Amino acid sequence: MTANFESLNAGDIIDGPKFAVSRESIRLFCDASLDYNPLHVDDDYMKGDFGKTNFGGIIMHGMNNFGLISRMITDWAYPAGAIHRRLETRWVKPVRPGDTIQPTGIVKSKQATANSRWVLIDVMVRNQNDEKVATGEAMVEFPIR
Repeated sequence: MTANFESLNAGDIIDGPKFAVSRESIRLFCDASLDYNPLHVDDDYMKGDFGKTNFGGIIMHGMNNFGLISRMITDWAYPAGAIHRRLETRWVKPVRPGDTIQPTGIVKSKQATANSRWVLIDVMVRNQNDEKVATGEAMVEFPIR
């Protein structure tokens, strides 16, 4: 769906690209972010318990979810001249090698002011089992030309 402020309605859906998570993709994100936390690289470390949580193995960086959501929003907004202004997210469930995740958005509301037009979007990332792994809200500005 191409973004066009006038034709947007609450409930409109934005689909982002699917992403196959692998040990290699996690390692590449480590290299890009310089974040080599044992959570992402050390299987032996991740066999342990963290309070009431046991991940059972390495997990993907939460910021990788953030990046996928950002890509979805900018791919959707940019062709219309819109600008991705804000993104707030919450990690809900760990993502592991072998998972396939996909970001989606649902237009929540839109508002016009004297100087601009704004759209709020509920965003989420789901895994191959349709489980939410991240949720949040994005704001996109459609400037008045």
